[in-house]
Formats: sequence, C-alpha cells, structure tokens
Amino acid sequence: MTETSAAADGAAHGYRAHATLTFATEFRRQLTRRRTQVTLALLTVLPVVLYIAFAVGPGNGDGDDDSGNAFALADFATTGAANFVLFALLVSASFLLVVVAALFSGDTIASEASWGSLRYLLAVPVPRGRLLAVKYGVALAYTVIAMMLLTGASLAVGALAYGWHPLQAPLGGEIDGMAALGRVLGVAGYLAVTMLVVSSLALLLSVLTDAPLAAVGGAVMLHIVSNILNSVTALGALRDVLPTRYAQAWLGLLSEPAQYDEMVRGIVTSLLYATVFTACAFWRFARKDITSLVWSGACPAQ
Repeated sequence: MTETSAAADGAAHGYRAHATLTFATEFRRQLTRRRTQVTLALLTVLPVVLYIAFAVGPGNGDGDDDSGNAFALADFATTGAANFVLFALLVSASFLLVVVAALFSGDTIASEASWGSLRYLLAVPVPRGRLLAVKYGVALAYTVIAMMLLTGASLAVGALAYGWHPLQAPLGGEIDGMAALGRVLGVAGYLAVTMLVVSSLALLLSVLTDAPLAAVGGAVMLHIVSNILNSVTALGALRDVLPTRYAQAWLGLLSEPAQYDEMVRGIVTSLLYATVFTACAFWRFARKDITSLVWSGACPAQ
C-alpha cells in the first residue's frame, strides 16, 4: 500500500487488516493460559484414572448395573484397547467434552470484554469479523486437540493395559483389525461434529455477555436441557428438532454392518444448528457497542 492509497482510504501507512491478530499468535496466546493447559492435561490423564478405577474396583465389568449404554460398554471396557477408548469417549461425551467445548468457545469474547482488553484489540484496529473468526477458529482447534488427546491417550493406555483385541459390540459380534480402529476414529469424529453445536452456542453467548462464566454455563445448561427434553417420549416427533436428538447415533458404528442413517441425520442437524448460531454470533458482534456493551443499531466501521 502506497502513502497515497493509505491516505485515500483513511488507513495508516503499512496497515494490512489481514495481518492483524493472526491465527498463530492467538493460538500461542491461548496455549499460555492456565485453563487451556489444565484442560488438556486433564483429558490426557483421564484414561489413566479410568484404568486405575477398573483395576481397583471390585466389580470390574460384572454387568450388575443396568443404567444405560455407559454400563453396557463398561462390561467390555477391559477386553481391549478399542473397547476402552469407546468407554472413555462415552463417559466423557455426556458432560466433560461439553464443558470443554463450551469453555474454549464461550471464553473467547466474554473474557476479553470482562478484562477490558476487547476495545483495545479493536482499536489496533483488528476488524471485528476477523477478530471473531480467528478466536473462534482457535477455540475449535483446541476442542479438536482435546478430542485427539483423549482418544490417543485412551488408545495408548488401553493397548498397554489390555492389548489390541477385536472390538466387542454390546449387542454381540466382533470387529477386528483396522476396521475396529476405523470405527473408533469414526465415533471420535462424530462426537467432534456434535460438539460444534455447543461451541457455536457458547460463541453466541460469549458475544452477548461480558461474563465468561455465563457464556460457558449457559451453553452447558442448554445442552443439558436438550438432553432432558430428549428423554421425554411424550414429546414424540418434536424431539427430532432437538440438537441432542442424535447424540448417541454413533452406536450404529458398533453393529455389523455399520448403521449410518442416524449418524447422517445427526451430522446434518449439528451443522445446521452450528451454522445458525455462528451466523447470529457474527451478526450480533458486528453491531455490538463494545464500550458500554449495549445494543448499537449502526454497523461499526471495522
């Protein structure tokens, strides 16, 4: 950009909007935060905790509890690495992974607003759309990393503790070799897609408030409410529009042959909700009065 063109559009000489707040810069910044380090460490250590629980527990998969899919998979959790990973993912997906996804995305804008640093980022100036896109992209990246750490650590602990054996399906049958590994990775990938709903909702709440706890807690609470409504069979077909309606559709991967119909519906539903929530977040953030955190009808210059 020449001095003439810079003066013409009102920008400072040498200013490049696409070079402000790069993905790598924000990624490193978030990595230095204690909450990121603790969260990733917790998910890495969780498989070890589960192994110890199975090792010292008196039941060790005796099938005495009939409380649902978690206990059905618990009966087979110690039969091999593949089953151990599935159990770790199942017990984490219902709450822990939801909190992780909400934490990384819900803390993006709300924390900056609560610290008072958001107005200074925009004064650099970082374009609002770019700032939100970079922060959300980093939040999604750390959510995926968290999923990968949990899956990888579970595979490592399961392989060392129980060896690699055919995947035992709760309803009967075995899946051997690379097919079993493919099913496990498919489950992890499906869960990652469903977490997009939580992440995008947390992002939307993050631009609506300057309280990070409210954004994170709100996303988690709404996810729990959706699960509760999904268990109310009296709602009938109305449950099909709930974002958690197909949360356990990945169980179709444990059958032989694999059943993908419910998973496809779950992926489409998750992507639709994520798209709507993300679009609303960007639209709202573009019209937010950062100084007073109240509604501003005019669209900002950034």
